[in-house]
Amino acid sequence: MGRLVFFSFLSIFSFLTTFSDVMIPQKQVMALPLSTDSRWIVDENGQRVKLVCVNWVSHLEVMVAEGLSKQPMDGIAKRILSMGFNCVRLTWPVFLVTNDTLGSLTVRQSLQSHGLLESISGFQANNPSIIDLSLLDVYQAVVSSLGNNNVMVILDNHISKPGWCCSNFDGNGFFGDQYFDPDLWITGLTRMASMFNGVPNVVGMSLRNELRGPKQNVNDWYRYMQKGAEAVHSANPDVIVILSGLNYDKDLSFLRNRPVNLTFSGKIVFEVHWYGFTDGEAWKNGNSNQVCGRVVDNMMRVSGFLLDQGWPLFVSEFGVDQRGTNVNDNRYLGCFLSVAAELDLDWALWTLVGSYYLRQGVIGINEYYGVLNWNWCEARNSTFLQQISALQSPFRGPGLSEVNPHKVIFHPSTGLCVLRKSMFEPLRLGRCTESEAWTYTSQKILSVKGTYFCLQTDDLAKPAKLGIICTNSNSKWETISDSKMHFSSTASNGTTVCLDVDSDNTIVTNTCKCLSKDNACEPESQWFKLVNSTRSSTMTKPLSRMNSILNFPAKDFHGSL
Repeated sequence: MGRLVFFSFLSIFSFLTTFSDVMIPQKQVMALPLSTDSRWIVDENGQRVKLVCVNWVSHLEVMVAEGLSKQPMDGIAKRILSMGFNCVRLTWPVFLVTNDTLGSLTVRQSLQSHGLLESISGFQANNPSIIDLSLLDVYQAVVSSLGNNNVMVILDNHISKPGWCCSNFDGNGFFGDQYFDPDLWITGLTRMASMFNGVPNVVGMSLRNELRGPKQNVNDWYRYMQKGAEAVHSANPDVIVILSGLNYDKDLSFLRNRPVNLTFSGKIVFEVHWYGFTDGEAWKNGNSNQVCGRVVDNMMRVSGFLLDQGWPLFVSEFGVDQRGTNVNDNRYLGCFLSVAAELDLDWALWTLVGSYYLRQGVIGINEYYGVLNWNWCEARNSTFLQQISALQSPFRGPGLSEVNPHKVIFHPSTGLCVLRKSMFEPLRLGRCTESEAWTYTSQKILSVKGTYFCLQTDDLAKPAKLGIICTNSNSKWETISDSKMHFSSTASNGTTVCLDVDSDNTIVTNTCKCLSKDNACEPESQWFKLVNSTRSSTMTKPLSRMNSILNFPAKDFHGSL
């Protein structure tokens, strides 16, 4: 009788699910300034604010934010917001604020000094009102334009002497290098912090980008980074203070047993950088599952542990060749996105820049890591924007308790999550805001939270399904492979299968692939990550209501959810 009742309510379930699609989540309203609450960045009301930033370069020889010869300043700011970013990491060189001769140059004079006549014409066409302002005034104008468009700014001291960054021997790497005088650096930080004191959208200052080179050592790191942090906080107590590590901002391991010693609290964030090339060509030459497992373990050992110690960790640079042809980058990206989702990290993409005025002696060079194209008029790769879109909203954190804790099933290579439109359709990938809330039990059963429905495999190369008899082997899902992103089950005929996605984004089960050794195999379609969330899910309510209609005792199927 119960089975007949179950099927008789499928149409009710379908109606409720369809109705839920029109529900729109509420947008978070921030109250600045920001501070920290354990590992989270929060606003004045204690609500989590996730930094979802893009790097805008302003530290090269011209010392002007790139792209202003291509598009109007306000248009660039609006495009940043339209792509889902709420923040810009705006780079600057120390000499901009400590060398009065450089800082007082006008944009026109700076461009002329480098023979950039075409860029001058571009400014006259797109930003004529700023071409005869000083470089320092233009930097402030960029910050103001971002603020007018509700974009937060992190001021990043990228380098001392203006130019492309970074190498071990460029004179900018560590305290005491040719261009890196610690006292001048403190002066620059103090002046910049004071200049933007009272500017509400300037929410943070990053003390120094990618410390590096033969002079780097832990004792000097503590000596000067603590001194720099104190100087910034004294000049502008509203901003969060962001501290980078050693070895090109890859290593914060020295903090494990020796915390920073500062006179203030609630304002410190640590930053780390993570690219595909951070590990050479390991992704291209190795097995993606094995490389991902090894790289993630190392990241947690040298920087990720800070989250467990109660410090916010900001991935202030990550990025890929947006042409999509770089195998090393492509394989790295799925692994990175899975970690960024699982840990719900704050981050900043490198880079906004589609092209440069002048970089390393080349005029107008194309930046293939740029999210915008060469003329700054549109996104270089819309697929990439889809991949990162789910990570542009927080999954959890203070104040984000719309529903009880649950999991979403995230698919890194698409940036989508597993969802179901109705009982009549197979599980598919879709926007994570529409995902069901899942639980993963100690019995290794993936269930829709608050219901009797569990994920099951049917057979090889067939769609996965939801069922209510959840005690068989086809309802148990083991996480396998070094990446911990393959979900494996046993089909009714005894075949071992893994969750996969077909060409139209339907969730299917296929033979598990690329588990080890093979370096030519591409496993990303079978990579799924269970992500903890307290964000409301539009699919949960109708499923819960369907469950109450059925009114079956949960213990008859697969134990307590």
